[in-house]
Amino acid sequence: MSFATTPEPPYYAVIFASTLTGEDLAGYAKTAARMLELAQQQDGYLGEDSAREDIGITVSYWRDLAAIKAWKQQLDHAQAREQGREKWYCGYSLRIAKVGHAYSWER
Repeated sequence: MSFATTPEPPYYAVIFASTLTGEDLAGYAKTAARMLELAQQQDGYLGEDSAREDIGITVSYWRDLAAIKAWKQQLDHAQAREQGREKWYCGYSLRIAKVGHAYSWER
């Protein structure tokens, strides 16, 4: 597994943390995979890092705030958010941050 490859800052990070109900996890996984496919097609999408244990955390990276807004308004994404609230999530938080400095290291 490797980390998302992002350009030199500045760019934006959308930090999405969630806990699941445990209901219809197969449907959740299928929808999450589809959202990743769609996000990758969005103008301004730069990549993402994601992990799930008790709390799932996905950090997606975007060129600018306009790209984030366009992704939020994407119809399939909006429908998935509603399904998430109805079925899959006990709760979630979303934060948007401007990345001003970034570096990485891998063995």
